Parts: sequence; C-alpha cells; structure tokens
Amino acid sequence: MSSTPHVQAEIDSQPACWQRAAELAPSVSGRLPQAGERVAVVGCGTSWFMAQAYAGQRERYGLGETDAFVASEFPLKRRYDRLVAITRSGTTSEVLDVLAAIRGEMPTVAITADPETPIANLTDELVVLDFADEKSVVQTRFATSALALLRTHIGDDLSAIHAQAERALTDSVDPALTAQQQFVFLGQAWTVGLANEAALKMREASLSWAESYPAMDYRHGPISLADQNGVVWFLGGQSPAGLIDEVGATGALVVADDVDPMVDLVRVQRLAVTLGLKKGLDPDRPRNLDRSVVLETGKR
Repeated sequence: MSSTPHVQAEIDSQPACWQRAAELAPSVSGRLPQAGERVAVVGCGTSWFMAQAYAGQRERYGLGETDAFVASEFPLKRRYDRLVAITRSGTTSEVLDVLAAIRGEMPTVAITADPETPIANLTDELVVLDFADEKSVVQTRFATSALALLRTHIGDDLSAIHAQAERALTDSVDPALTAQQQFVFLGQAWTVGLANEAALKMREASLSWAESYPAMDYRHGPISLADQNGVVWFLGGQSPAGLIDEVGATGALVVADDVDPMVDLVRVQRLAVTLGLKKGLDPDRPRNLDRSVVLETGKR
C-alpha cells in the first residue's frame, strides 16, 4: 500500500476543483435544468447523495420540483422536463439502463469525468469534469465538484468556501474523533444528502460503524444509541432547536461547526482516511468494492 493514498491527494485538491467547476458553470448552463423545469436526478452511491443535496437546494430556491433517485429505483413511467444523471465513470450499469430506457421520452444530461465511455452515446447532453477524475475507488473530488457545479448553476456563491476548505485541509484531524467507535451524521433539507455521503465515506474508507439521518428524525429512535463511545456530527452546524443539547446530554461527542456543509464533508473525508490508515486499511481500495459497478445483462 502506498504511504500516501491517491484519495488523500484527491481530497486535498477539492478547493481548486470547486473553483474550476464554478468557472465552468456559465458555459454549460444551457445544458443544465432551467428555472421552472420539473427535474429528476439519478445516481448510485455517492452520486445519488449528491443528487439528493442538489435536489434539496434547488427546491429550496423555488426553481422547480426536483426529485432524486438511486438509479435502480427510477420510476420509468414518470415524466420530467429533464433528467440529470451523475456518474463519475460513465459506465455504471443502473445509470446506463435508465438513460437507455427513457431515451426520446425526456431531455437528459449526464455529468461525468470521462467522456470516452458509454454514457456519451445515451445522453442528449454531456458535462465533463475530467479535471476532477480520480484514481481511488472512494469518490471525493468528483462528487463534490459536480455539486459545486450544480450549486453555482442555481445561484449559490461558493467564493467564500474556498478559504474554509483550505483551513479544513491544513488543520489536524482531532484525536478525540479518531478515538471514537460510532459515528452519526445529521443533516437538514439539502444537507441530508451530505450526511448520507459522510456516513458512506466512514464505512468505505475506515470500515467504521456510521449512520446518517435527517436531524429532526434522529429524536425518533436513533438517539437511544448515543453514548460516550460515539460522535454525532451536525453537517454545517445546522441543528433543530434544542437537539445539540439533547445529544450532548447523552455523553456523545458533538460536532456542530459553522462552516459550509461541503467543507464539513471534506473534514469527514480526512477523518475517514486517517482512521482507515490507523487500522492498516487501504483507503484507495476498500474491500469488496470496485470503482464502477458494471453488471452483466440478466444480473441487473
């Protein structure tokens, strides 16, 4: 195993990638959903969670009904004004199946890192983030760059978060976090998707016990597991009134810092890699995982 995993360099490059994505946004705006359109967004794994975040933020801004689906569960009989597919590799079977099934039924655009893949032949429009492609199985910079592009397109100003991200990359990972055994990530509105992604990163890169919930729903059962052995992390510091105090009373370590939620995700990525290395794992190649899920016909 390399002493410096690819994923570490990919995590560190995110502020620069976000800036490039934001700069790209105006030139591809005509390919992306327009205000008032009814939109579906599909992806798998990390890409699905970015779809959730984008859908939540787009609806929050009143730009149109926006639904996020894991690609294998997309309702093929439902019609939208546009479908957005997020796929780093451009080869994920479930995403390709959706695009093939709805071809000609609604306009489609795919956001990918590699234009020389089957996705190019199945979508009406293509947005390429080749500068954010990755060698690691674990997704970091492609996913957040895709979200940076989509956030910029719907009006988010990301100029202030680059400095936050740079600080997150230079600060040491808190030893109090690496000493914990359980991790829970909570989000609200568009950050629920980022909470889901944070938990996935902990599972993939460090084989940690990690869960995620909408913050308000955490009170409805899961909080019973909180104790001094765990971390409860509020993405972007966002919390329903009183919940931080309730969680603190359980003895759990609470993280609730006022930073952009994407910056918080960077912090979680670094924590996951740090813990993975501490356990002797290879964060670039988590067990049982491949860079892209490509299924044989008949096994989908």
